[in-house]
Amino acid sequence: MKIDSREFRVWEGETVRLKKWPTKVKPFYKSKKHYEKMLADHVEKLSDRQSVLYAHNRYALLLIFQAMDAAGKDGAIKHVMSGVNPQGCQVFSFRHPSAQELEHDFLWRTTRSLPERGRIGIFNRSYYEEVLIVKVHPEILRGEGLPDEIAKDEKLWKHRYRSIVDLEKHLHANGTRIIKFFLHLSKEEQRLRFLARIDDPQKNWKLSQADIQERELWPEYQRAYEDCLLATSTKIAPWYVVPADDKQNARLIVSQVVLDTLGDLKISYPKPDKHHRQEIESIRKQLEK
Repeated sequence: MKIDSREFRVWEGETVRLKKWPTKVKPFYKSKKHYEKMLADHVEKLSDRQSVLYAHNRYALLLIFQAMDAAGKDGAIKHVMSGVNPQGCQVFSFRHPSAQELEHDFLWRTTRSLPERGRIGIFNRSYYEEVLIVKVHPEILRGEGLPDEIAKDEKLWKHRYRSIVDLEKHLHANGTRIIKFFLHLSKEEQRLRFLARIDDPQKNWKLSQADIQERELWPEYQRAYEDCLLATSTKIAPWYVVPADDKQNARLIVSQVVLDTLGDLKISYPKPDKHHRQEIESIRKQLEK
């Protein structure tokens, strides 16, 4: 079954009501073996396209993953990018900002980690935390050292959305293509995954009381995501709402979106000019002696 990535895209200006977006859809695979074959095919194609991207060295690709806890961000990144040459891929995870990072504007720490041309950059959480967790926990603003007139401005979030959209426009204009994934998990599936973490001693470290406290703020987070998706999903940097209750299906959707995006780029292996061709032929003669 072919995956139509447009089905999961948030179109620019589209009002999002997450209750109407599915957290689970009919599987695109028929069995576990079929899933593994599909994913392996996606990974192989992705590896090939990444090699061309690296050699072409004109574009960069930035993948942003946001989600509620236990939605499967780590697993999606691990499985989808498993075949990509490590030289051409960079993964960054952003959690609570450091003291140094808090001395700068909210985009500073992530800007330092943007991918170079020819590479794929992955943000596991990102500057979007500043309009998600900070919006749900406005007390965090007090630690960001903002002037009072800014921190208390009722248009603060609108200004932050605009800053993000402007940044992404700037990056696009300079060759960075951006794809943003919201892994859409149901509250019940999160509960089951938390219980599974308790049952597996090797995953106990992934769960704390803080996770349960954040779970109690589920409605507030859903509204924050809805506002964010509406304000920042654009033609050049779209959001994709990926049903995440089925981890395997989510990985197939994510990999298809990445493949589609890379497929739209006009990239190819560089062709040697006349001078370079002569140089190569000279090297051939040296090696054949």
